Amino acid sequence: MDIANQVLAGGEITDEQALAILKCPDDEILLLLHAAYKIRKHFYGNKVKLNMIINTKSGLCPENCGYCAQSIISKAPIEKYAMMKKDEIVAGASKAARLNAGTYCIVASGRGPVNREMDIVVDSVKEIKLLHKEMTVCACLGILKPEQALRLKKAGVDRYNHNINTSSKHHENITTSHTYDERVSTIGHVKDSGISPCSGVIIGMKESMEDVIDMARSLKVLDADSIPVNFLHAVDGTPLAGTNELNPRYCLKVLCLFRLINPTKEIRISGGREVNLRSLQPFGLYPANSIFIGDYLTTEGQESFSDKRMLEDMGFEVDFVQLNREDLLV
Repeated sequence: MDIANQVLAGGEITDEQALAILKCPDDEILLLLHAAYKIRKHFYGNKVKLNMIINTKSGLCPENCGYCAQSIISKAPIEKYAMMKKDEIVAGASKAARLNAGTYCIVASGRGPVNREMDIVVDSVKEIKLLHKEMTVCACLGILKPEQALRLKKAGVDRYNHNINTSSKHHENITTSHTYDERVSTIGHVKDSGISPCSGVIIGMKESMEDVIDMARSLKVLDADSIPVNFLHAVDGTPLAGTNELNPRYCLKVLCLFRLINPTKEIRISGGREVNLRSLQPFGLYPANSIFIGDYLTTEGQESFSDKRMLEDMGFEVDFVQLNREDLLV
């Protein structure tokens, strides 16, 4: 509990403390979760934010990211299609609303959006905002230019996701078709436009514990409002196929680390939750305050009724509050 009090008093954990968290003995993990929960409860109470993804464009991506089934080097047998029509994207938002998801994430594969894709997203967001005024709309379209970020802001996009994915040192081991700095620049353009920045990581891609600590600290420096923590779900046909470095206990330690380094931020358990946390999924809600419901981009998620039951069993409440960058800067 001393480390929780240290953080709540405005202090930062040291690298030695961070490494000790990731190496926490398994028989002390409940004490670690208790410390993380003290911070989570202070800032978020017992509320959990629900997010839902729609994969509006699948495959056809020219990038060579080693974890991704949609990349040009992937041989994974996934469905491939061009950008959805506006009506399909808007219908997805209505489904998200029925499932009590407060955030709807419009995702498209590719290096970055072309004009036609931007037009479809902008028109879709405008209609979604008319139909679901309280819904937070997040876009994830790849690398953005400043003028594209401003256009999305004007259309009503509340949040933009662009993950750093891994540490700057490990980045070239995961992809060489774009740089780590290009990802950071997109986050900067998003912040400059007034959109709330969302950026996170993928754990389990052969990185070191020091890399994990660096990721958490980098996101603190970037001031990402929402931090999705993905756990690698290695897909056959991708370069990282067969990688299996994670266990549920280590995943919990990672979530605790991200909470302790980024105490005020939304920490979201994201892709790979079901296959990596397995029966320990409910414990992830002690450090984290947000989850995805439904399916992910190319992999299936847990049934929504199971997520609903998990929240009820743990005594958590669904949070419907919309977050805007302007609100967070007040």
